Formats: sequence, C-alpha cells, structure tokens
Amino acid sequence: MEYIFDGFKQALLLLLNADDSVISAIKTTMLSSSISVVLALVVGFPLGFVLGFFNFKFKRFLRLIIDTSLSFPTVAVGLILYALISNRGPLGELSLLFTIKALILGQFILALPIAIALFANLVESISKKQLLLIKSFHLNSIKLIMIIIHELRFSLISVIALVYGRIVAEVGVAMIVGGNIKYDTRTITTAISLETNKGEFASGIALALVLISIAFVLNCIIYKFKRR
Repeated sequence: MEYIFDGFKQALLLLLNADDSVISAIKTTMLSSSISVVLALVVGFPLGFVLGFFNFKFKRFLRLIIDTSLSFPTVAVGLILYALISNRGPLGELSLLFTIKALILGQFILALPIAIALFANLVESISKKQLLLIKSFHLNSIKLIMIIIHELRFSLISVIALVYGRIVAEVGVAMIVGGNIKYDTRTITTAISLETNKGEFASGIALALVLISIAFVLNCIIYKFKRR
C-alpha cells in the first residue's frame, strides 16, 4: 500500500506546483467538453422539446433511435467519426483528425442524443393539470414554450450537469479522433490511461483527483436543484 500513498503525495505536489502536462490536460478537457456540451444543448433542447411535447408521425421510431443511440459504445462512435474525417474519408479535406475540433465534434455527437432524450423526458413529465393551466392562458407558441421551460428550470440545470458529467469523463472518442497528443488534444481521461500504462502513477492520480472533483461538484449541483 505504500506506493499508493506515495502516489497520492506526488499527485498533490503535481497539482500544487501546476505541472505543465497536468494543467494542459485539464485545460483541453474543460475547453472541448464545455464547447461540445453548449452546442449539444443549443441543438438538443429544441429537438427534445418537439419530441416530448408534440405528437406526430414516426415519433415512436425517432424516440427509439434516440434512446438506442444513448447506449452506443463511445469507441464505435469514435471509429465511425475517424473513418469520416481521416485522409481517406469523405471529410478528409477538412483536416480535422487529431485536432481540438475533432475532439469537440466527437463529444458533440455523444452529447446530442443525451440532451434530446433527457429534455424530452422532462417535457413529458409535466402533469396534465399543469399543462392545461398553462394552455388556458392562450399564449402564442413562443411564450408557451418559454413558460414550460421556466417551469422546468431546476430540472433543466440537472440535465445540463448530467450531460456535462457524461462528456467530461469520456475516453473512447477522445482517444481515437483526438490522438492523445501532449499539450494539444490530450484530455484528463486519455492522460490517465496513458500515464497509468507508463507507470506514472502520480500523474494518473492527480488527474483522477481533478476528474473526481468535477464529478463531485456536478453531483452537488444536481442534488441542490433536485431539492428545490
């Protein structure tokens, strides 16, 4: 057990001394995950609202597709995206492979169905009495949507935290399309995997502590808004 305690001590020193490789992985993770989650929410919330609020043809089929995509292995998503953006792929001319843009794109693809499904569930969870009350005001479509979103505001924060927590801990897509390039596309999760395989236990623990801290903060946010 001694090497574990030594690893924690060295990990704390790396964090306190702001080790370049550790800070770089943290910055890359926060940047790519934040941008991808914001884009996924901007696109996913309107689609989730439509899916949860309106009844239309093929709704069940679309819901099945969205729900199925939630269980896609991240390495499979990364492999498909790699094939599309590699030099021999249809999007190879964009030179996205092994860049931050590829990382953001992959995380966006993973986050989008989660945002759609969770927000659709929220909209469907509104009670019939509450919905009838809102409709009784005879508001136009935009005001109606804004009122419903306002009613769901606390649950909405939980959805945002859940989506962010899912993406910040992602490793499959980040490894395949990001390339795990030091000081460039290396994220917390890919760095943990690499450093542990190299025997650099302290670096892995330092990054794991950061990841656990992020998860703890997100869970505190979710708990707070669930109480409300």
